[in-house]
Amino acid sequence: MTTLKARLKDELTESIRSRDELRSSTLRLTLSAITNEEVSGKTARELTDDEVVKVIAKEAKKRREAAEAFEQGGRAESAAREKAEGELLAEYLPKQLSDDELGAIVAAAVAEAKAAGAEGPRAMGAIMKIVNPKVAGLAEGGRVAAEVKKRLAG
Repeated sequence: MTTLKARLKDELTESIRSRDELRSSTLRLTLSAITNEEVSGKTARELTDDEVVKVIAKEAKKRREAAEAFEQGGRAESAAREKAEGELLAEYLPKQLSDDELGAIVAAAVAEAKAAGAEGPRAMGAIMKIVNPKVAGLAEGGRVAAEVKKRLAG
C-alpha cells in the first residue's frame, strides 16, 4: 500500500508531465510543508498518513483564509486561484461531515454532557472534549464550535 505522501509525489510528477500548473504548484507547496513538518523536531522523521492529512488540512485552511482575504481586498483573480488550490487539496482529505451529520453528533454530545452534570456556558468545554475525537479531520473546529454554541443556546 502506498503512503499518502508517495501518492502526492506520484501525482506531482504526473501533473508536471501533463503541464497542469495549478496542480503541480499546489502539490509542490504541500509536499514542502510536509517535509518542513518532518524536519521540524529534534530529529527528522517520516510522517504517518494521519499526520500528512493534518498538514494537508492546514494547507487547505490557509487557502480558504487567503481566498477570503483576497475577496475582501477586491482581488478576485487571486481569490479564485486560492479557492481552486483549496478544492484540489480537499481531494486528499476525508469527506467532511454534512451539517446534519455534525448536528446529530453534537446533539448526542450535549445530551451526554448534561447527563454528566455539565450545564450552561461551562458545558462548552465538556462537549468539545466529547465531540472532537468523533469529528477529527471530518469537520473544521470553527464549524464544530458554532454548532455546539447553537445547541447550547437552543
